[in-house]
Amino acid sequence: MIEQFSNIALRRKAAQAALGQLPFDLLLRNARLIDMVTGEIRDADIGIVGSMIASVHPCGQYQQAIQTDDLAGAYLSPGLIDTHVHVESSHLPAERYAEIVVGQGTTTIFWDPHELANVLGVDGVRYAVESSRNLPLRVICAAPSSVPSTPGLEMSGADFKGQEMNTMLAWPEVAGVAEVMDMYGVLNGSERMLEILEAGLNSGKLIEGHARGLKGADLQAYLASGVTSDHELTSAEDALEKLRAGLTLQIRGSHPYLLPEIVHALQSLPHLSSQITLCTDDVPPDHLLEKGGLIALINILIEQGLKAEDVLRMATFNAAIRMQRNDLGLIAAGRTADIIIFDSLKQIKPSQVYVAGVCVAKQGKMLFSPKAASNVQAPKNTMRLSPLQAQDFQLRIPGVTNGRARLRNIKGARFTQWSETLVDVRDGAVLLPEGFSFIWVQHRHGRHDATPQLALLEGWGELRGAIATSYSHDSHNLVVLGRDPADMMLAANTLIASGGGMALSQHGELLAHIEMPIAGMLSELPAAELAKQFALLRELSAKVADWEPPYRVFKAIEGTCLACNAGPHLTDLGLTDGGLRQIVNPILEIWPDD
Repeated sequence: MIEQFSNIALRRKAAQAALGQLPFDLLLRNARLIDMVTGEIRDADIGIVGSMIASVHPCGQYQQAIQTDDLAGAYLSPGLIDTHVHVESSHLPAERYAEIVVGQGTTTIFWDPHELANVLGVDGVRYAVESSRNLPLRVICAAPSSVPSTPGLEMSGADFKGQEMNTMLAWPEVAGVAEVMDMYGVLNGSERMLEILEAGLNSGKLIEGHARGLKGADLQAYLASGVTSDHELTSAEDALEKLRAGLTLQIRGSHPYLLPEIVHALQSLPHLSSQITLCTDDVPPDHLLEKGGLIALINILIEQGLKAEDVLRMATFNAAIRMQRNDLGLIAAGRTADIIIFDSLKQIKPSQVYVAGVCVAKQGKMLFSPKAASNVQAPKNTMRLSPLQAQDFQLRIPGVTNGRARLRNIKGARFTQWSETLVDVRDGAVLLPEGFSFIWVQHRHGRHDATPQLALLEGWGELRGAIATSYSHDSHNLVVLGRDPADMMLAANTLIASGGGMALSQHGELLAHIEMPIAGMLSELPAAELAKQFALLRELSAKVADWEPPYRVFKAIEGTCLACNAGPHLTDLGLTDGGLRQIVNPILEIWPDD
């Protein structure tokens, strides 16, 4: 997509059209314009020249136009802006992601490609930039700061410091520093984080936050370090404290169970701040197709009681202010003609989507299929592992062939806690107690000796088979959950052979498998086919695990190794404590049989 915001010739032509001296290229007549500045809904015609809005004027004032579209009283809003998204969570390349979300009304996204970066380094960010050129979706990228998210506790495919940040921030397509997940490093002034923050501050660009669980003095110190936004909202109280502190909120759709209380809290305020924006963060492919991305969040917030005009303002004008983009977020002369058209404020469902003055979608469907640039090579062959054996999935206690041991273990799904349990050891391998399963992680990027790591997992029930994924926030090492080593081996080897993805196995058979050969996280399938396979894999996963919303859910598999969060997590380096920032020895006591 070619930006023409600074094109003086275009602006002169637009000014002449606004004065009635030239015809508009496109005239949208008889619209009900939602004014994001005043909150009014008013009748208006919109004249467009090239990619730019030239005039917003009373209905019928001008007739001259090369093309006219009578909207017959339909509502108009600026195109939607997603202020924080990991496109990789859709498991789709940028052009296929665009084909879905543009039809839903999203015309601009702020993409943090830190999933790609954790596998491919700076080349992953370059791939994100190059693969999103000339799409009907405006893709603004961020420079990932979380590569890895927790240095010293995990190892991904790269390690970003100040030099890498300076390189990426110099690119015009990069608008800021992506979410700063190393909160510990920020608060304690680690050399790495000081370099990253300095690069962001010197660039004059945005610095995005990840302030999960921060409050009081820690939250104030995090802001003082230069961070200006946060999407990691954990409660209504958390959202209000962060808003009062001065952060831009990015209310996200990936945690819908929090939305009712957050809406209630916002309704208690004297006014809705311009520092409230919306984002999707992570949306799987089947949900993206069936429920929608940002549009689904907008409609949920409306259902929860917020006025449609206010919610749309969060997703447009507020977002443009946040993104420091004076060309977006408003239907006004001089702004880019990104416009969505819809018939009801009770549920927003775009009937037409204009991007840069061109109608690109109708009734939720693109009018053409976006194409990736021909010179972009999709990065493959990132599963740098040899086939595994069943014994690689056995937990062994050094010095104990037969006997007992007391071990630390992980308890819980999303908010993990430490626990302890007694286990029997027979023939050198731990016998899983009732109610427990294994979690297994192995480094897949070829940067260190890939010794498998195993830990006991409590609170997930007794898995009846195995679940494997090479998409595991944020280091994206190979992760397998299960009880039976043979099933775990089958699921893991399937992903090693296919270049990555997700797999389910049970009783020695493969239940489901999705190939994701691009960086071990993106599929080459058409979006509809990928969504179908993903939905089936999620459905079949209930044969392996007993899900208990809102925390013990299928989605939790992808985040179960997030070592930056408080509590215990298993990484490719061992059992870690995110709060203490330590790798912990899981063995507390051993009692070998004599």
